Amino acid sequence: MTRHGCLRTPVTDVPGLNSLRERCIWVNAQLKESCMRKTTHPAGTVHRMVVSSEVLKGNLLGDPTDRVVDVYIPAGYDGAGLPLLVDIVGFTAGGPAHTNWKGFGENVPERLDRLIGDGEMPPVVVAFPDCFTRVGGNQYVNSLSTGAWADFLTTEMLEAVEGRFGCGGTGRRGIFGKSSGGYGSIVHALDHSDVWAAAACHSGDMAFELCYLPDMPDTLRALAKGGGTIESWWTKFEAAPKTPENAFKALNIIAMAAHYDPDPHAYLGLRLPVRPDTCEIIPDRWANWMKHDPCVKLETQSDNLRALKALYIDCGNSDQFNLVYGARRFKRRLDELGIAHRYEEFDDNHSSVDYRMDISLPFLAKALAG
Repeated sequence: MTRHGCLRTPVTDVPGLNSLRERCIWVNAQLKESCMRKTTHPAGTVHRMVVSSEVLKGNLLGDPTDRVVDVYIPAGYDGAGLPLLVDIVGFTAGGPAHTNWKGFGENVPERLDRLIGDGEMPPVVVAFPDCFTRVGGNQYVNSLSTGAWADFLTTEMLEAVEGRFGCGGTGRRGIFGKSSGGYGSIVHALDHSDVWAAAACHSGDMAFELCYLPDMPDTLRALAKGGGTIESWWTKFEAAPKTPENAFKALNIIAMAAHYDPDPHAYLGLRLPVRPDTCEIIPDRWANWMKHDPCVKLETQSDNLRALKALYIDCGNSDQFNLVYGARRFKRRLDELGIAHRYEEFDDNHSSVDYRMDISLPFLAKALAG
């Protein structure tokens, strides 16, 4: 039975719906648009762009260089003069995943409609770049293996979005994300404070010895069962009719290796920082990983964070990837260095914590609009 109670226009009053199928399609679309939204405020619009990248060419993964970027414009605006936020997502996702319809909850544009409509945050433009890679995600840094993603985000993507919509600009750009996206956000704040004026890191990768090393033994066991090498494991992984069960740890570690320590002479640039037989750390390779650890980068790049208008960091106190310990280290060091920030811990783990954006997005938007 179809419910019509939420429809603004009765289906019988809509011209051109001549069959039951057409009426059902229209009703379902209207129900999704009106009943599932958590606000009665007008909905913003999402525009889809394709950015053709030069800096991503030559990546060892063979990934495409034409990239979709969805752009949210709040209701009643065309984007001109508004601050710009960039949403970089977690591992195994791409930016447009955050603009897709979401059951039992809001996607990010719907969340923005509510927060802006309720007056919790000023209007902003939000870009959702597709940075998905062959290895399952992105850490948003430059890599011979995955490509020059930091360059893409800070040059080509920004130029395309700001050029079309007249938003953002110096001092009016922010970046936010969760997990790998949280990592990317804090690293971009550390590396590119000349580009970003605000950043929010939700449950971002920090303290690499705690969040990555514990998964090395399971990764080696998976590789051993998959033929003994990264190439043999990866070939089987990509050929499988569905994602193999219990593959996440190996996939995640291999992806991190692609970002933190690519080897141009290895298969797809992939190598691990541990010995395959004993799981002992290979010092020079692990040192390459640690250079990317935000807790390490902070020691030499803290002045970049001082330039920000807003810095937000949070993490669940039961984070299953041990990220809360790195977040606490990072926060303690920020306090010692006297760097302004907002830090919060919340009673939850790493999963399904998009609700934390209700805090971070207004924080960023107010700082950029001021």
